[in-house]
Amino acid sequence: MTLIQTERRGAIEIWTLARPERLNALPDLEDGEAFAAACAAVNADAGVRCVVITGAGRAFSAGGDLKAMRDRRDLFAGTGAEIRERYRRVVHRIVRSLYGLEVPLVAAVNGPAMGLGCDIAGLADIRLASSEATFGVPFLKLGILPGDGGAWLLPRNVGYARAAEMLFTGEAIDAATAERWGMVNHVVAPDALMDEALKVAGKVAAHAPQALRMAKTLLRQGRDMNFDQMLEMTAAMQALAHLTEDHAEGVAAVLEKRPADFTGR
Repeated sequence: MTLIQTERRGAIEIWTLARPERLNALPDLEDGEAFAAACAAVNADAGVRCVVITGAGRAFSAGGDLKAMRDRRDLFAGTGAEIRERYRRVVHRIVRSLYGLEVPLVAAVNGPAMGLGCDIAGLADIRLASSEATFGVPFLKLGILPGDGGAWLLPRNVGYARAAEMLFTGEAIDAATAERWGMVNHVVAPDALMDEALKVAGKVAAHAPQALRMAKTLLRQGRDMNFDQMLEMTAAMQALAHLTEDHAEGVAAVLEKRPADFTGR
């Protein structure tokens, strides 16, 4: 079965991790290609303005397959050099592809998000959680490290001290704590999760698509730029935005007190 099941609703694409019998464990060897293909397709499709990612069944993703680790197979087979190369070609391809997704990504975390699953949720721009969701990075309990860039990502999402607590204790946090720590934007009832995620995605997708993609680039690049670099990038992108038909439509819509009809031109 394909890992990522896709569904299109207007300008919104829904991705469902479809491995429920294994709690959406990641990654199998083909998963890097699955994420890369899904992200590339969205980046190339100007009609997509927002993606929602969730998990099938009772988990968002339980992360690594412990039986595969025990048996030293698949991702974990062979020499240290071979394992390193698979991390680069599979795990890193997943997180690089998600980080490079050009449209806003909304995570609808329906259940446990552990290890790589937690970090995939953390790569989303907006994160909503079911009240039954939990988040954890239990790598040290397994005698390993976050091999997916989580040590870079997690402090940026929850701050250094809280990231250190999660990593060094290996203990999971519940949805309420995740909301308090800034891991998620909102916590909602389980049966309302997808409706709320699609509501948020709809608000995102209502905006001018070119400006929306550029705005995401500014937020992402701004994490690692100094202020002068950000101002230079902003000036260049703003100049492009001012020349679009959607800018003229947006101004007209505000002045005429009506909803804008953005076309991506």
